[in-house]
Amino acid sequence: MTNAQIDLIDTVARDAPVFRVPVTVVDVLDDDERADLRIEIKRLLVQENAVLVAHYYTDPDLQSLAEETGGYVSDSLDMARFGHEHSAQTVVVAGVRFMGETAKILNPEKRVLMPDLGAECSLDLGCPPAEFSAFCDLHPDRTVVVYANTSAAVKARADWMVTSGSALDVVRHLISKGQKILWAPDRYLGDYIRAQTGADMLLWNSACIVHEEFKGRELATLRAVHPDAKVLVHPESPPSVIAQADVVSSTTGLITAVRTLPARKFIVATDRGIFYKMQQAAPDKLLIEAPTAGDSATCHSCARCPWMAMNGLRKLAAVLRTGANEVQVSPALGARAIVPISRLLEFSAGRQQVILGNNDA
Repeated sequence: MTNAQIDLIDTVARDAPVFRVPVTVVDVLDDDERADLRIEIKRLLVQENAVLVAHYYTDPDLQSLAEETGGYVSDSLDMARFGHEHSAQTVVVAGVRFMGETAKILNPEKRVLMPDLGAECSLDLGCPPAEFSAFCDLHPDRTVVVYANTSAAVKARADWMVTSGSALDVVRHLISKGQKILWAPDRYLGDYIRAQTGADMLLWNSACIVHEEFKGRELATLRAVHPDAKVLVHPESPPSVIAQADVVSSTTGLITAVRTLPARKFIVATDRGIFYKMQQAAPDKLLIEAPTAGDSATCHSCARCPWMAMNGLRKLAAVLRTGANEVQVSPALGARAIVPISRLLEFSAGRQQVILGNNDA
């Protein structure tokens, strides 16, 4: 693929909503403080009848702690599902705000806590509920399909919610019913689905600040240095990056690819927090971050979500001590938001599909 071809593929609208990206101060812990915090958190989880669920993109300290305490490491919907099935009355969600909301929607009777309620998501922020609802009103003939990375209010306005692992199947199902689709919020994921399915899709204009940073030109250069490496790409990435992928998949799918593909070396285009689970799945394989640098780089994220990085052991211990940062979703809003989520769960159960999860990772 030539540079000119890459530039052409990457010609997309750039007038997405603007918001402030946080400057994240990551906890710097010495070994003694880390050990003390882990001991305290384990004690508090038992004391508070709580379970910890952590996203793949959080710090390895949180992922390993979830595993060691009978919790779970996965993606957003599967985290919420696990919390629903677990007997604990408190679910602690290490991730970003929409994940805490989804957990609360599926577990309205439980207390849901987060280390930092200010941990947002660029896709969520880029799809304000009032503006999105007005956009939907302009297109009443379209079935509204939203990605999991949205607020409870946006989900409440949707007909379907999908994950990156289920979106293609759901859209193909809707095509078979002759439906036209209004998609939100990630334009890259939406464009990938449209290209794969031929669906009539109207796309909301937003993007993930992590995946949008990956660079097609620089990826081509890196591939030339490592010609034996397989390229693993999350579909929230730009088209020029997707075009060079050996595997395009959800986080769980990418972890599975590292474990099952015979290659020894992988270039990975998603948040580097996933390397923890990838190394667990395939400790003998070499993982290389896909490039976020280059002439067009702004480096808001550099393969690390600044909001995910707001989670840490100190904050986790604090919310367990105090009960602060409880996620609230009104019963009325939750009752509307669970409809598109349940539709996905029922659809996937009927096809005996695993939506998300790390069961085979």
